[in-house]
Amino acid sequence: MQDKFVWSRCWRPAPLGGLLTGLLASVVMSQALAASVEATVTGDALDAQRTQAALQRRIDTADDEVRANIEALRKAQHELRRLSAYNAELAPQVERETQRLDQRLAALDGLALTRDALPGTLRNLVERFRLWVESDIPFLHKERLARADSLEVLLGDASLSAAEKLERVLSAWRSELAYGQELDSWRGELSETQDQPARDVEFLRVGRVGWYYLTPDGNSGGVWKSEPGHWEALDSQGVAELRKGVSMVREQRAPGLLALPLSQSQPRLLSKEHDS
Repeated sequence: MQDKFVWSRCWRPAPLGGLLTGLLASVVMSQALAASVEATVTGDALDAQRTQAALQRRIDTADDEVRANIEALRKAQHELRRLSAYNAELAPQVERETQRLDQRLAALDGLALTRDALPGTLRNLVERFRLWVESDIPFLHKERLARADSLEVLLGDASLSAAEKLERVLSAWRSELAYGQELDSWRGELSETQDQPARDVEFLRVGRVGWYYLTPDGNSGGVWKSEPGHWEALDSQGVAELRKGVSMVREQRAPGLLALPLSQSQPRLLSKEHDS
């Protein structure tokens, strides 16, 4: 009986408040877990949206670059076809001039046996030199005409031998012909026109088929047109190409194609009466 009494005192039913507290704690934990899961899902969804948006931007940028590259390639192919056609047109003329020069050099090799022909040959070469300069694009015109004047003075210099005169005449021709193989630029004065006073500009020469000027601010420029014999203004695209050409000469960018109008449609040849 004593043992049973002890057990009765030890066992007591749990208070109702404790059960409610536990139940409320379970509910709170469930809600917190649901909120955590919802936040995780929402964060994942936002990350997925941001990733998708970034991917779309990369795709759009790549599309723009592809279109720009295709357009640049199209322009380069067009320029290549134009230059190829021009070179094909020019090739027969160059070949004829080369043959004439070879014939002249072959004739000069035999001057030791025909000394009497040398004064006339030198005179003919000097006259052709002046005619070449006067009929060409007038770049460095004063300098080149001064060279022609010095050759004429040279012919009358009795202190020089015939061999020395010949060497100087041929040297002047070599310097003149080298202009056709160069891309060059220099600072100089653009002559006064009806619309503009004389001013300092940057000149650009492409062989002997293109002569251009660019103003110091780089915002305007022009191309020399041989047929009218005057400068023509370039549009904004032409000015941009002109800036590229000047940068190439200054070695500030890699060589490339220049989409610029030519100063003359084809090189001027010397008249037949001077070809002998």
